[in-house]
Amino acid sequence: MKTFIQNGDVITIPAPTAGITSGDGVLVGNLFGVAANTAVEGEPAEVATTGVYTLPKATSTVLALGARVAWDNATKVVTTPGTGRYAIGVAVNDAGNGAATVSVRLDGIGTVAS
Repeated sequence: MKTFIQNGDVITIPAPTAGITSGDGVLVGNLFGVAANTAVEGEPAEVATTGVYTLPKATSTVLALGARVAWDNATKVVTTPGTGRYAIGVAVNDAGNGAATVSVRLDGIGTVAS
């Protein structure tokens, strides 16, 4: 197809302000993904928009398998959906109070703060 560019599971973007580190959650506008490489601001960066990733979680947040999750861009952690947070997918494991991470299946769709 003449207009096809790529599947979109991993896309290349300019690294945002302050750059990114491989494995970090990245929010640029309404696009959320996980950095596949480390890049300084403005350099090409690969960002995965689908798949399952272990991401940092607000330690006091309790998430059950299958729970909708959101990204808190101020603190750079996964938490429950709420005002000012960006829906990103679902938890694929239980992550209780005190847990520092949760595995998340990314939706791969554009997001907006609720």
